[in-house]
Amino acid sequence: MVSNPALVPGVSRFSRSKAYAKKALFKKTKAVAKKAAAVAATKTKTIGGAKNGKTRVVALTKGSRFYPADDIPVPKKNHKVAGTATLRASITPGTVLILLAGRFRGKRVVFLKQLDSGLLLVTGPHKLNGVPIRRVNQAYVIATSTKVDISSVKVDAKFSDDYFKVAKAAAKKATAEALLGEDAEKKVADPARVADQKSIDSKLLAVIKKTPALKGYLSSKFALSKGQYPHAIKF
Repeated sequence: MVSNPALVPGVSRFSRSKAYAKKALFKKTKAVAKKAAAVAATKTKTIGGAKNGKTRVVALTKGSRFYPADDIPVPKKNHKVAGTATLRASITPGTVLILLAGRFRGKRVVFLKQLDSGLLLVTGPHKLNGVPIRRVNQAYVIATSTKVDISSVKVDAKFSDDYFKVAKAAAKKATAEALLGEDAEKKVADPARVADQKSIDSKLLAVIKKTPALKGYLSSKFALSKGQYPHAIKF
């Protein structure tokens, strides 16, 4: 790249021809790509019969005899590759988030880490506000300025996207007795999940108790009162 600084706006130090000469492109050999051998599109076919001209040139690929009456739109090819979403600068490990969607909307949770899928791993803790270890999309949270020091809380590598996969049970025919009767199956929490939740909660609660009023802050639910506007609130 030849440096051609501007003396004044619109006027460069070297002219176009001088700048081109300084590049010395004429000394470089251009790599010429070899042309691929042309593929024949037709072939000569021998035709029998005295009055048929003996030979005939026919196409190798026979065209379709039918075509649509209307133009059929062809969708454009999408070359985009889905990747991990970039984490917002306001969200760091230990940040208190406000959930805006889902069954726990309005609850305050503590951010633990970002998973490979881009989702956020958060927890209530469950003992304070009933929010278990779960994944949320960062598009549906509000990051607050409140932070919890979770440097002493070790988040195991097992908390990944595979941790939240649910095995599909065999499909059973639904009956009134099975749904409403005494024999209706009740969902039981996985003991391993319960143990993991208690382990994380115990470590978080030990840190939360050190900060005054933080326990009550996480236990309370976020809501707007009359005359309050979210864009005017400093979270």
